[in-house]
Amino acid sequence: MQKDLTRLLADAAGFLASRDYRQAHSACMLVLEADPKNAQAFYLLGVLAADHENHRKACELFDRAITLAPSQARYLAERARSRVALFDREGALDDARAAAALGNLSARTLDTIGVVHSRLGLHSEAAPFFRQATDIEPGNPSFLYNLGAAQQFVGDFTSAESAFRKAIAIEPGNVRAWSSLVLMQKQTPGQHDIVALEALFPSLTDADDRLHIGHALAKAYEDLGDPSQAMAWLEKAKAMKRQGTTHEPDELDRVFAAAAATASATTAGSGHADRSPIFIVGMPRTGTTLLDRILSSHSDVASAGELSDFALELKRAAGTSSRHVLDAETLNASLTVDLAAVGERYVTRARRVVGDAPRFVDKMPLNFFYAALILKALPDARVICLRRNPADTVLSNYRQLFATSFSYYQYAYDLSWTADYYARFDALIASFRQHLQADRFTEVWYEELVSNFDHEARRMVAFCGLDWQDQCLAFHENAAPVATASASQVRRPLYASSMHRWRRYRDSIAPALRTLTDRGIAFE
Repeated sequence: MQKDLTRLLADAAGFLASRDYRQAHSACMLVLEADPKNAQAFYLLGVLAADHENHRKACELFDRAITLAPSQARYLAERARSRVALFDREGALDDARAAAALGNLSARTLDTIGVVHSRLGLHSEAAPFFRQATDIEPGNPSFLYNLGAAQQFVGDFTSAESAFRKAIAIEPGNVRAWSSLVLMQKQTPGQHDIVALEALFPSLTDADDRLHIGHALAKAYEDLGDPSQAMAWLEKAKAMKRQGTTHEPDELDRVFAAAAATASATTAGSGHADRSPIFIVGMPRTGTTLLDRILSSHSDVASAGELSDFALELKRAAGTSSRHVLDAETLNASLTVDLAAVGERYVTRARRVVGDAPRFVDKMPLNFFYAALILKALPDARVICLRRNPADTVLSNYRQLFATSFSYYQYAYDLSWTADYYARFDALIASFRQHLQADRFTEVWYEELVSNFDHEARRMVAFCGLDWQDQCLAFHENAAPVATASASQVRRPLYASSMHRWRRYRDSIAPALRTLTDRGIAFE
Protein backbone atom coordinates (compact mmCIF):
# COMPACT_ATOMS: atom_id res chain seq x y z
CA MET A 1 0.00 0.00 0.00
CA GLN A 2 2.76 2.47 0.96
CA LYS A 3 4.53 1.84 -2.33
CA ASP A 4 1.30 2.62 -4.17
CA LEU A 5 0.86 5.88 -2.25
CA THR A 6 4.45 6.87 -2.88
CA ARG A 7 3.97 6.22 -6.59
CA LEU A 8 0.72 8.21 -6.66
CA LEU A 9 2.36 11.17 -4.92
CA ALA A 10 5.25 11.04 -7.38
CA ASP A 11 2.75 10.95 -10.23
CA ALA A 12 0.85 13.90 -8.75
CA ALA A 13 4.06 15.95 -8.48
CA GLY A 14 4.91 15.08 -12.09
CA PHE A 15 1.45 16.07 -13.29
CA LEU A 16 1.75 19.37 -11.44
CA ALA A 17 5.13 20.07 -13.03
CA SER A 18 3.64 19.50 -16.50
CA ARG A 19 0.48 21.48 -15.55
CA ASP A 20 -1.80 18.49 -15.99
CA TYR A 21 -3.92 19.70 -13.10
CA ARG A 22 -6.83 17.32 -13.55
CA GLN A 23 -4.57 14.28 -13.27
CA ALA A 24 -2.65 15.82 -10.37
CA HIS A 25 -5.88 16.43 -8.47
CA SER A 26 -7.11 12.90 -9.12
CA ALA A 27 -3.87 11.36 -7.90
CA CYS A 28 -3.90 13.44 -4.69
CA MET A 29 -7.52 12.52 -3.98
CA LEU A 30 -6.72 8.82 -4.39
CA VAL A 31 -3.94 9.23 -1.83
CA LEU A 32 -6.28 10.99 0.63
CA GLU A 33 -8.93 8.30 0.23
CA ALA A 34 -6.38 5.74 1.40
CA ASP A 35 -4.59 8.03 3.88
CA PRO A 36 -6.72 11.02 5.03
CA LYS A 37 -3.78 12.44 6.99
CA ASN A 38 -1.25 12.46 4.19
CA ALA A 39 0.51 15.83 4.49
CA GLN A 40 2.16 15.74 1.08
CA ALA A 41 -1.15 15.25 -0.70
CA PHE A 42 -2.55 18.37 1.00
CA TYR A 43 0.63 20.24 0.13
CA LEU A 44 0.41 19.29 -3.56
CA LEU A 45 -3.25 20.31 -3.66
CA GLY A 46 -2.18 23.62 -2.13
CA VAL A 47 0.36 24.14 -4.90
CA LEU A 48 -2.35 23.32 -7.44
CA ALA A 49 -4.69 25.92 -5.90
CA ALA A 50 -1.89 28.52 -5.84
CA ASP A 51 -1.15 27.86 -9.51
CA HIS A 52 -4.77 28.82 -10.17
CA GLU A 53 -4.39 32.04 -8.10
CA ASN A 54 -6.79 30.67 -5.47
CA HIS A 55 -4.48 31.60 -2.63
CA ARG A 56 -7.08 31.46 0.14
CA LYS A 57 -7.82 27.84 -0.68
CA ALA A 58 -4.09 27.20 -1.06
CA CYS A 59 -3.44 28.52 2.45
CA GLU A 60 -6.18 26.27 3.86
CA LEU A 61 -4.53 23.26 2.25
CA PHE A 62 -1.04 24.30 3.35
CA ASP A 63 -2.41 24.78 6.88
CA ARG A 64 -3.52 21.15 6.92
CA ALA A 65 -0.20 19.96 5.53
CA ILE A 66 1.77 21.97 8.11
CA THR A 67 -0.42 20.72 10.98
CA LEU A 68 0.38 17.17 9.93
CA ALA A 69 4.09 17.81 9.18
CA PRO A 70 5.24 21.02 10.91
CA SER A 71 8.93 20.48 10.16
CA GLN A 72 8.57 20.51 6.37
CA ALA A 73 10.23 23.75 5.25
CA ARG A 74 8.79 23.63 1.73
CA TYR A 75 5.23 23.64 3.11
CA LEU A 76 5.96 26.79 5.11
CA ALA A 77 7.72 28.42 2.15
CA GLU A 78 4.83 27.81 -0.22
CA ARG A 79 2.31 29.09 2.33
CA ALA A 80 4.47 32.19 2.67
CA ARG A 81 4.27 32.75 -1.08
CA SER A 82 0.47 32.51 -1.02
CA ARG A 83 0.32 34.83 1.98
CA VAL A 84 2.24 37.42 0.00
CA ALA A 85 -0.41 37.15 -2.72
CA LEU A 86 -3.07 37.74 -0.05
CA PHE A 87 -1.14 40.81 1.23
CA ASP A 88 -0.52 39.08 4.56
CA ARG A 89 2.96 40.58 4.91
CA GLU A 90 3.49 39.58 8.54
CA GLY A 91 2.30 35.99 8.12
CA ALA A 92 4.40 35.56 4.97
CA LEU A 93 7.55 36.80 6.67
CA ASP A 94 6.92 34.62 9.73
CA ASP A 95 6.53 31.55 7.50
CA ALA A 96 9.62 32.37 5.45
CA ARG A 97 11.75 32.82 8.55
CA ALA A 98 10.39 29.66 10.15
CA ALA A 99 11.19 27.70 6.98
CA ALA A 100 14.72 29.13 6.84
CA ALA A 101 15.32 28.22 10.49
CA LEU A 102 14.66 24.53 9.81
CA GLY A 103 17.92 24.20 7.84
CA ASN A 104 19.00 21.58 5.30
CA LEU A 105 16.83 23.19 2.64
CA SER A 106 16.39 22.19 -0.99
CA ALA A 107 17.31 24.62 -3.76
CA ARG A 108 13.63 25.15 -4.60
CA THR A 109 12.74 25.95 -1.01
CA LEU A 110 15.65 28.39 -0.73
CA ASP A 111 14.53 30.06 -3.95
CA THR A 112 10.93 30.28 -2.70
CA ILE A 113 12.07 31.89 0.56
CA GLY A 114 14.09 34.36 -1.50
CA VAL A 115 11.06 35.16 -3.68
CA VAL A 116 8.97 35.86 -0.58
CA HIS A 117 11.57 38.26 0.80
CA SER A 118 11.90 39.93 -2.60
CA ARG A 119 8.14 40.42 -2.97
CA LEU A 120 8.09 41.97 0.48
CA GLY A 121 10.73 44.46 -0.66
CA LEU A 122 13.47 42.84 1.45
CA HIS A 123 15.96 42.46 -1.39
CA SER A 124 19.11 42.49 0.73
CA GLU A 125 17.68 39.58 2.73
CA ALA A 126 16.51 37.79 -0.43
CA ALA A 127 19.89 37.68 -2.20
CA PRO A 128 21.59 35.14 0.13
CA PHE A 129 18.75 32.64 -0.34
CA PHE A 130 18.99 32.95 -4.12
CA ARG A 131 22.75 32.56 -3.91
CA GLN A 132 22.42 29.36 -1.89
CA ALA A 133 19.86 28.02 -4.36
CA THR A 134 22.21 28.64 -7.30
CA ASP A 135 25.11 27.06 -5.40
CA ILE A 136 23.06 23.87 -5.10
CA GLU A 137 21.64 24.01 -8.66
CA PRO A 138 23.98 26.23 -10.73
CA GLY A 139 22.26 25.16 -13.93
CA ASN A 140 18.79 26.44 -13.00
CA PRO A 141 18.09 29.59 -15.07
CA SER A 142 15.10 30.62 -12.95
CA PHE A 143 17.20 30.66 -9.79
CA LEU A 144 19.92 32.62 -11.61
CA TYR A 145 17.39 35.19 -12.82
CA ASN A 146 16.04 35.69 -9.29
CA LEU A 147 19.58 36.13 -7.98
CA GLY A 148 20.35 38.68 -10.70
CA ALA A 149 17.19 40.66 -9.96
CA ALA A 150 17.99 40.84 -6.24
CA GLN A 151 21.56 41.92 -6.97
CA GLN A 152 20.30 44.59 -9.34
CA PHE A 153 17.94 46.00 -6.72
CA VAL A 154 20.71 46.29 -4.13
CA GLY A 155 22.99 48.02 -6.66
CA ASP A 156 25.42 45.19 -7.43
CA PHE A 157 25.11 45.55 -11.19
CA THR A 158 28.24 43.59 -12.11
CA SER A 159 27.02 40.51 -10.25
CA ALA A 160 23.54 41.00 -11.66
CA GLU A 161 24.88 41.01 -15.22
CA SER A 162 26.82 37.83 -14.53
CA ALA A 163 23.73 36.06 -13.19
CA PHE A 164 21.56 37.18 -16.11
CA ARG A 165 24.21 36.13 -18.65
CA LYS A 166 24.51 32.70 -17.04
CA ALA A 167 20.72 32.27 -17.15
CA ILE A 168 20.69 33.18 -20.85
CA ALA A 169 23.59 30.82 -21.64
CA ILE A 170 21.59 27.96 -20.15
CA GLU A 171 18.24 29.08 -21.55
CA PRO A 172 18.65 31.40 -24.59
CA GLY A 173 14.92 32.13 -24.57
CA ASN A 174 14.82 33.39 -20.97
CA VAL A 175 12.89 36.58 -21.68
CA ARG A 176 13.02 37.95 -18.14
CA ALA A 177 16.80 37.70 -18.01
CA TRP A 178 17.16 39.32 -21.43
CA SER A 179 14.77 42.12 -20.52
CA SER A 180 16.44 42.86 -17.19
CA LEU A 181 19.92 42.74 -18.70
CA VAL A 182 19.20 45.18 -21.53
CA LEU A 183 17.13 47.56 -19.42
CA MET A 184 19.89 47.66 -16.80
CA GLN A 185 22.78 48.31 -19.21
CA LYS A 186 23.37 50.92 -21.86
CA GLN A 187 23.74 49.32 -25.30
CA THR A 188 26.53 50.70 -27.49
CA PRO A 189 27.43 50.35 -31.20
CA GLY A 190 30.34 48.13 -30.22
CA GLN A 191 28.51 46.01 -27.66
CA HIS A 192 24.80 45.34 -27.96
CA ASP A 193 22.37 42.41 -27.97
CA ILE A 194 20.14 43.43 -30.88
CA VAL A 195 21.03 40.52 -33.17
CA ALA A 196 20.17 37.91 -30.51
CA LEU A 197 16.97 39.70 -29.49
CA GLU A 198 15.71 40.16 -33.05
CA ALA A 199 16.36 36.48 -33.72
CA LEU A 200 14.40 35.50 -30.63
CA PHE A 201 11.35 37.72 -31.08
CA PRO A 202 9.64 35.89 -34.04
CA SER A 203 9.63 32.61 -32.12
CA LEU A 204 7.64 34.05 -29.22
CA THR A 205 3.95 33.21 -29.11
CA ASP A 206 3.14 34.46 -25.60
CA ALA A 207 2.02 38.10 -25.33
CA ASP A 208 3.99 38.72 -22.14
CA ASP A 209 7.16 37.24 -23.66
CA ARG A 210 6.80 39.54 -26.67
CA LEU A 211 6.43 42.49 -24.31
CA HIS A 212 9.68 41.65 -22.56
CA ILE A 213 11.78 41.21 -25.71
CA GLY A 214 10.10 44.00 -27.69
CA HIS A 215 10.72 46.46 -24.85
CA ALA A 216 14.32 45.30 -24.63
CA LEU A 217 14.79 45.94 -28.35
CA ALA A 218 13.19 49.37 -28.04
CA LYS A 219 15.59 50.23 -25.23
CA ALA A 220 18.56 48.98 -27.28
CA TYR A 221 17.62 51.06 -30.32
CA GLU A 222 17.05 54.11 -28.17
CA ASP A 223 20.51 53.67 -26.66
CA LEU A 224 21.89 53.58 -30.21
CA GLY A 225 20.10 56.82 -31.12
CA ASP A 226 17.36 55.36 -33.34
CA PRO A 227 14.02 56.52 -31.86
CA SER A 228 11.94 55.48 -34.88
CA GLN A 229 13.10 51.87 -34.58
CA ALA A 230 12.54 52.04 -30.83
CA MET A 231 8.92 53.07 -31.32
CA ALA A 232 8.41 50.44 -34.03
CA TRP A 233 9.55 47.74 -31.60
CA LEU A 234 7.31 49.06 -28.85
CA GLU A 235 4.36 48.76 -31.20
CA LYS A 236 5.33 45.18 -32.09
CA ALA A 237 5.83 44.39 -28.41
CA LYS A 238 2.42 45.66 -27.31
CA ALA A 239 0.22 44.60 -30.24
CA MET A 240 -0.67 41.10 -29.03
CA LYS A 241 -1.14 42.23 -25.42
CA ARG A 242 -3.36 45.11 -26.50
CA GLN A 243 -5.57 42.78 -28.55
CA GLY A 244 -6.21 40.70 -25.44
CA THR A 245 -6.97 43.70 -23.23
CA THR A 246 -10.41 45.18 -22.68
CA HIS A 247 -10.04 48.95 -22.59
CA GLU A 248 -12.95 50.57 -20.72
CA PRO A 249 -12.71 54.38 -20.87
CA ASP A 250 -16.15 54.80 -19.28
CA GLU A 251 -15.02 52.82 -16.23
CA LEU A 252 -11.87 54.92 -16.02
CA ASP A 253 -14.00 58.05 -16.10
CA ARG A 254 -16.05 56.71 -13.18
CA VAL A 255 -12.94 55.92 -11.14
CA PHE A 256 -11.37 59.34 -11.68
CA ALA A 257 -14.69 61.10 -10.98
CA ALA A 258 -15.13 59.16 -7.75
CA ALA A 259 -11.58 60.06 -6.69
CA ALA A 260 -12.20 63.74 -7.45
CA ALA A 261 -15.38 63.67 -5.37
CA THR A 262 -13.44 62.60 -2.28
CA ALA A 263 -11.65 65.97 -2.18
CA SER A 264 -14.74 68.07 -1.43
CA ALA A 265 -16.79 65.44 0.40
CA THR A 266 -17.38 65.66 4.13
CA THR A 267 -16.51 62.63 6.24
CA ALA A 268 -17.11 61.81 9.89
CA GLY A 269 -14.32 62.10 12.45
CA SER A 270 -11.01 63.92 12.43
CA GLY A 271 -8.69 61.12 11.34
CA HIS A 272 -5.79 59.42 13.09
CA ALA A 273 -3.15 61.75 14.52
CA ASP A 274 0.23 60.59 13.22
CA ARG A 275 2.70 62.78 11.35
CA SER A 276 5.12 59.99 10.40
CA PRO A 277 3.85 59.10 6.88
CA ILE A 278 5.06 60.96 3.79
CA PHE A 279 3.31 59.85 0.61
CA ILE A 280 4.98 60.38 -2.77
CA VAL A 281 2.41 59.92 -5.52
CA GLY A 282 1.99 60.64 -9.21
CA MET A 283 2.19 59.03 -12.60
CA PRO A 284 4.97 56.42 -12.81
CA ARG A 285 8.31 57.43 -14.38
CA THR A 286 8.03 61.04 -13.25
CA GLY A 287 10.72 61.15 -10.55
CA THR A 288 8.97 59.48 -7.63
CA THR A 289 11.98 57.26 -6.89
CA LEU A 290 14.36 60.22 -7.11
CA LEU A 291 12.36 62.18 -4.52
CA ASP A 292 12.08 59.09 -2.32
CA ARG A 293 15.88 58.79 -2.33
CA ILE A 294 16.31 62.47 -1.51
CA LEU A 295 13.96 62.35 1.47
CA SER A 296 15.06 58.94 2.74
CA SER A 297 18.67 60.16 2.79
CA HIS A 298 17.56 62.20 5.82
CA SER A 299 18.52 60.53 9.10
CA ASP A 300 14.93 60.72 10.39
CA VAL A 301 13.32 59.19 7.30
CA ALA A 302 13.06 55.57 6.15
CA SER A 303 11.77 54.39 2.80
CA ALA A 304 8.97 51.83 2.94
CA GLY A 305 9.07 51.33 -0.82
CA GLU A 306 5.76 51.05 -2.67
CA LEU A 307 3.10 49.88 -0.23
CA SER A 308 -0.41 48.78 -1.18
CA ASP A 309 -1.51 48.94 2.44
CA PHE A 310 -3.58 52.13 2.37
CA ALA A 311 -5.63 50.89 -0.58
CA LEU A 312 -6.06 47.47 1.04
CA GLU A 313 -7.15 48.87 4.40
CA LEU A 314 -9.62 51.15 2.64
CA LYS A 315 -11.00 48.24 0.63
CA ARG A 316 -11.43 46.13 3.77
CA ALA A 317 -13.19 48.97 5.57
CA ALA A 318 -15.49 49.70 2.61
CA GLY A 319 -16.40 46.02 2.32
CA THR A 320 -17.38 46.37 -1.34
CA SER A 321 -17.99 43.21 -3.33
CA SER A 322 -16.09 44.32 -6.43
CA ARG A 323 -13.06 42.23 -7.34
CA HIS A 324 -10.76 45.24 -7.69
CA VAL A 325 -9.10 47.08 -4.82
CA LEU A 326 -9.35 50.36 -6.75
CA ASP A 327 -12.68 51.11 -8.40
CA ALA A 328 -15.45 53.69 -8.30
CA GLU A 329 -17.62 51.60 -5.98
CA THR A 330 -14.91 51.39 -3.33
CA LEU A 331 -13.96 55.07 -3.61
CA ASN A 332 -17.61 56.07 -3.19
CA ALA A 333 -18.10 53.74 -0.23
CA SER A 334 -14.93 55.04 1.45
CA LEU A 335 -16.68 58.25 2.40
CA THR A 336 -18.84 56.36 4.90
CA VAL A 337 -16.12 54.33 6.65
CA ASP A 338 -14.13 55.07 9.80
CA LEU A 339 -11.15 56.70 8.11
CA ALA A 340 -9.33 57.24 11.40
CA ALA A 341 -9.29 53.47 11.89
CA VAL A 342 -8.07 53.02 8.31
CA GLY A 343 -5.23 55.46 8.96
CA GLU A 344 -4.26 53.78 12.21
CA ARG A 345 -4.22 50.31 10.68
CA TYR A 346 -2.19 51.61 7.73
CA VAL A 347 0.50 53.05 10.01
CA THR A 348 0.59 49.84 12.06
CA ARG A 349 1.20 47.79 8.91
CA ALA A 350 3.77 50.23 7.55
CA ARG A 351 5.65 50.20 10.85
CA ARG A 352 6.31 46.50 10.35
CA VAL A 353 8.33 47.49 7.29
CA VAL A 354 10.13 50.62 8.50
CA GLY A 355 10.48 49.90 12.21
CA ASP A 356 10.62 52.84 14.58
CA ALA A 357 11.95 55.50 12.18
CA PRO A 358 10.49 58.91 13.10
CA ARG A 359 9.20 59.43 9.55
CA PHE A 360 8.78 57.16 6.53
CA VAL A 361 8.08 57.48 2.81
CA ASP A 362 5.50 55.42 0.94
CA LYS A 363 6.11 55.97 -2.76
CA MET A 364 3.30 53.94 -4.32
CA PRO A 365 2.50 56.08 -7.40
CA LEU A 366 -1.16 55.02 -7.64
CA ASN A 367 -1.84 56.45 -4.20
CA PHE A 368 -2.59 59.66 -6.09
CA PHE A 369 -6.15 58.36 -6.37
CA TYR A 370 -6.36 58.39 -2.57
CA ALA A 371 -4.66 61.74 -1.84
CA ALA A 372 -7.79 63.31 -0.36
CA LEU A 373 -8.73 60.18 1.58
CA ILE A 374 -5.19 59.84 2.92
CA LEU A 375 -5.38 63.35 4.37
CA LYS A 376 -8.79 62.65 5.87
CA ALA A 377 -7.51 59.44 7.44
CA LEU A 378 -4.10 60.89 8.39
CA PRO A 379 -4.51 64.69 8.60
CA ASP A 380 -0.92 65.21 9.80
CA ALA A 381 0.62 63.26 6.90
CA ARG A 382 2.20 64.89 3.86
CA VAL A 383 1.36 64.07 0.25
CA ILE A 384 3.74 65.14 -2.53
CA CYS A 385 2.61 64.67 -6.13
CA LEU A 386 5.33 64.39 -8.76
CA ARG A 387 4.62 66.07 -12.07
CA ARG A 388 6.54 65.97 -15.32
CA ASN A 389 6.19 67.49 -18.76
CA PRO A 390 2.96 65.89 -20.08
CA ALA A 391 4.51 64.68 -23.33
CA ASP A 392 7.47 63.16 -21.49
CA THR A 393 5.09 61.56 -19.00
CA VAL A 394 3.05 59.95 -21.76
CA LEU A 395 6.16 58.75 -23.60
CA SER A 396 7.89 57.41 -20.47
CA ASN A 397 4.78 55.48 -19.41
CA TYR A 398 4.36 54.02 -22.89
CA ARG A 399 8.04 53.02 -22.89
CA GLN A 400 7.81 51.38 -19.47
CA LEU A 401 7.39 47.62 -19.08
CA PHE A 402 5.00 47.43 -16.14
CA ALA A 403 4.12 44.23 -14.30
CA THR A 404 1.74 42.46 -16.67
CA SER A 405 -0.26 41.00 -13.76
CA PHE A 406 -1.20 44.49 -12.56
CA SER A 407 -4.29 45.58 -14.49
CA TYR A 408 -4.09 49.22 -13.38
CA TYR A 409 -1.28 49.89 -15.87
CA GLN A 410 -2.99 48.47 -18.94
CA TYR A 411 -3.35 51.97 -20.35
CA ALA A 412 0.35 51.75 -21.33
CA TYR A 413 -0.38 49.15 -24.04
CA ASP A 414 -1.51 51.93 -26.38
CA LEU A 415 -0.10 55.41 -26.91
CA SER A 416 -3.53 57.06 -27.22
CA TRP A 417 -4.79 55.27 -24.10
CA THR A 418 -1.77 56.61 -22.24
CA ALA A 419 -2.45 60.19 -23.34
CA ASP A 420 -6.12 59.87 -22.33
CA TYR A 421 -5.05 58.52 -18.94
CA TYR A 422 -2.69 61.44 -18.40
CA ALA A 423 -5.47 63.91 -19.19
CA ARG A 424 -7.68 62.31 -16.54
CA PHE A 425 -4.79 62.38 -14.05
CA ASP A 426 -4.12 66.05 -14.77
CA ALA A 427 -7.75 66.99 -14.14
CA LEU A 428 -7.83 65.00 -10.89
CA ILE A 429 -4.71 66.71 -9.52
CA ALA A 430 -6.19 70.09 -10.45
CA SER A 431 -9.20 69.22 -8.28
CA PHE A 432 -6.94 68.20 -5.39
CA ARG A 433 -4.93 71.40 -5.79
CA GLN A 434 -8.14 73.38 -5.35
CA HIS A 435 -9.52 71.52 -2.34
CA LEU A 436 -6.63 70.09 -0.30
CA GLN A 437 -4.59 72.01 2.26
CA ALA A 438 -1.45 73.49 0.74
CA ASP A 439 0.58 72.61 3.84
CA ARG A 440 -0.41 68.96 3.47
CA PHE A 441 -0.60 68.46 -0.31
CA THR A 442 1.89 69.89 -2.78
CA GLU A 443 3.26 69.25 -6.25
CA VAL A 444 6.83 69.23 -7.50
CA TRP A 445 7.80 69.20 -11.15
CA TYR A 446 10.58 66.86 -12.21
CA GLU A 447 12.06 69.53 -14.48
CA GLU A 448 12.27 71.97 -11.56
CA LEU A 449 13.75 69.33 -9.32
CA VAL A 450 16.52 68.66 -11.86
CA SER A 451 17.26 72.23 -12.95
CA ASN A 452 16.88 73.85 -9.52
CA PHE A 453 17.87 70.89 -7.39
CA ASP A 454 19.14 72.56 -4.22
CA HIS A 455 16.09 74.83 -3.91
CA GLU A 456 13.51 72.13 -4.64
CA ALA A 457 15.16 69.54 -2.41
CA ARG A 458 15.17 72.03 0.47
CA ARG A 459 11.56 72.94 -0.25
CA MET A 460 10.48 69.30 -0.10
CA VAL A 461 12.37 68.64 3.13
CA ALA A 462 10.83 71.75 4.70
CA PHE A 463 7.35 70.82 3.45
CA CYS A 464 7.69 67.54 5.35
CA GLY A 465 8.49 69.45 8.52
CA LEU A 466 12.10 68.25 8.64
CA ASP A 467 15.28 70.13 9.40
CA TRP A 468 17.68 70.34 6.50
CA GLN A 469 20.53 67.80 6.21
CA ASP A 470 23.17 68.08 3.50
CA GLN A 471 23.14 64.34 2.78
CA CYS A 472 19.76 64.84 1.08
CA LEU A 473 21.70 66.33 -1.84
CA ALA A 474 23.83 63.16 -2.06
CA PHE A 475 20.84 60.91 -2.77
CA HIS A 476 22.91 58.75 -5.15
CA GLU A 477 25.00 57.60 -2.19
CA ASN A 478 21.92 56.18 -0.46
CA ALA A 479 22.68 52.45 -0.17
CA ALA A 480 19.11 51.24 0.40
CA PRO A 481 17.71 48.78 -2.20
CA VAL A 482 15.65 50.13 -5.11
CA ALA A 483 13.07 47.79 -6.63
CA THR A 484 11.82 50.00 -9.45
CA ALA A 485 12.75 50.71 -13.04
CA SER A 486 14.94 53.56 -11.71
CA ALA A 487 17.25 51.19 -9.80
CA SER A 488 20.33 52.17 -11.80
CA GLN A 489 19.47 55.83 -12.49
CA VAL A 490 19.08 56.89 -8.86
CA ARG A 491 22.52 55.51 -8.00
CA ARG A 492 24.08 58.14 -10.27
CA PRO A 493 24.38 61.88 -9.64
CA LEU A 494 21.58 64.02 -11.03
CA TYR A 495 21.40 64.23 -14.83
CA ALA A 496 19.12 66.09 -17.24
CA SER A 497 19.16 63.79 -20.27
CA SER A 498 15.59 62.58 -19.63
CA MET A 499 14.15 66.08 -19.95
CA HIS A 500 12.26 66.81 -23.20
CA ARG A 501 12.99 63.34 -24.54
CA TRP A 502 9.61 63.45 -26.30
CA ARG A 503 11.00 65.89 -28.87
CA ARG A 504 13.15 63.12 -30.36
CA TYR A 505 9.94 61.09 -30.82
CA ARG A 506 7.69 63.92 -32.02
CA ASP A 507 6.60 62.27 -35.27
CA SER A 508 6.07 58.84 -33.70
CA ILE A 509 3.90 60.16 -30.87
CA ALA A 510 1.95 62.72 -32.91
CA PRO A 511 -1.48 61.13 -32.13
CA ALA A 512 -0.79 61.33 -28.40
CA LEU A 513 0.34 64.94 -28.72
CA ARG A 514 -2.93 65.77 -30.51
CA THR A 515 -4.86 64.18 -27.66
CA LEU A 516 -3.04 66.38 -25.15
CA THR A 517 -3.63 69.47 -27.28
CA ASP A 518 -7.33 68.65 -27.67
CA ARG A 519 -7.59 68.38 -23.87
CA GLY A 520 -5.99 71.81 -23.45
CA ILE A 521 -2.76 70.42 -21.98
CA ALA A 522 0.42 72.32 -22.89
CA PHE A 523 3.65 70.38 -23.24
CA GLU A 524 6.22 72.51 -25.13
